[in-house]
Amino acid sequence: MLRIRFHGRGGQGMKTASRILGAAAFHAGYVVQDAPVYGAERRGAPMAAFTRIARAPEWLRQQRSTTTVRLGA
Repeated sequence: MLRIRFHGRGGQGMKTASRILGAAAFHAGYVVQDAPVYGAERRGAPMAAFTRIARAPEWLRQQRSTTTVRLGA
């Protein structure tokens, strides 16, 4: 399983990047989970987006502290 965490500020495209990566992996035949995490919805607020890519379904939908890749803007 590949776990990717995107960090950034609201308006920088981290949520969109996470969704694009998830959609590409889904169309390639993988099982994907995609979830953004943010507080107050405003431009410039800190946020994170998580994408999990696997060959088999992952039944747990909790946030994990371990990630394979961390990306930030």
